[in-house]
Amino acid sequence: MAETKIVTANARGVRQAPRKVGLVASLVRGRSIADALTILEHTPKRAALPVKKAIASAKANAVNTHGLDEKTLVISTLSVTAGTRLKRYRAGARGMAKPYEKQTSHILVAVTGAVKPAKKSVAKKAEAKKESK
Repeated sequence: MAETKIVTANARGVRQAPRKVGLVASLVRGRSIADALTILEHTPKRAALPVKKAIASAKANAVNTHGLDEKTLVISTLSVTAGTRLKRYRAGARGMAKPYEKQTSHILVAVTGAVKPAKKSVAKKAEAKKESK
């Protein structure tokens, strides 16, 4: 049986409210990476782009750094939490400044998949060939 690993990726400080990003995240939670990227490609929400980028980053981490098989990747957790709030002011009546806050989000993607079987190196193949002679 193949060994499985968990690989994560973070997108921090996304300039959108966590409630809006969470709606998009719930569409793809628990799906395979290929399905999730296809769904997000056709989702007409602004929050779809940062979620798609976070998932693509987790996929790249899994394949390139940890050597997981691209076909076996599944989103195990996809959480959206509130980030720091940016304090801003808007002009109000009678010369007053009205405070408001711009919300940000943190997106955490965890991906699981099977490790690719290691390929035999050329040196090992040549060595095996010599032994068989």
